[in-house]
Amino acid sequence: MIPSTLPPTAITPSDRIKTAAKELEVTFATQMLKAAGFDKPQETFGGGAGEAQFSSFLLETRARALVDAGGFGLARQLETALQKMENLK
Repeated sequence: MIPSTLPPTAITPSDRIKTAAKELEVTFATQMLKAAGFDKPQETFGGGAGEAQFSSFLLETRARALVDAGGFGLARQLETALQKMENLK
């Protein structure tokens, strides 16, 4: 028998909303870090095209760490608003 690749439990609408809200906060934090200049190459890596291409991944990782540590509280606000919208349907 082929094992199932589906998750053991279904993802609830509440879980989807929570994930979407968190991802929106990560996107917001990424743009804030970029605007603050955190996307500029550091001299310690030696520069080059590769560094410039991968700096966006580093920036997103930093933003995700920021959000995982509590972030700006934006995800909670978005989650509340999205839950209200979901309940209106």
